[in-house]
Amino acid sequence: MKKKVLAFGTFDGIHPGHLYYLEKAKEQGKELTVVIARDLNIKKIKGKKPILKEEERRYLIQSLKPVDKTVFGLKKGNKFEIVKRLKPDVIVLGYDQKPSVKELKKELKKMKIKAEIKRINSWDSKRFKSSKLKKKIIEQAG
Repeated sequence: MKKKVLAFGTFDGIHPGHLYYLEKAKEQGKELTVVIARDLNIKKIKGKKPILKEEERRYLIQSLKPVDKTVFGLKKGNKFEIVKRLKPDVIVLGYDQKPSVKELKKELKKMKIKAEIKRINSWDSKRFKSSKLKKKIIEQAG
């Protein structure tokens, strides 16, 4: 049986930490699908628009070697519905991603999905956290 792996992210300002996360996600199975956060949801969650539009972020992530397929997250409704639609064998979370493993397990149980959950450690969180990287770029540009 082919192991389907699902990873999530905003991927606004791609850096080596993102590539590390996706490489580790791909190691968990045969086919890696990456869910790209919608612009509308990023604004709601982070309080600001992403620098790159969702289509641009999707294009960049789709071009990366470990990624087999990209899809957009849902614009509204239950944020876990995309998991139900894609039926992964493994769900991979980054070191700083929400939800908690406990919350995700609870949602999976409700949806009767038996996916393994793995959390990937940070490659270098002090240096490659997206928000810190953006701030550094802005400082150096000014």
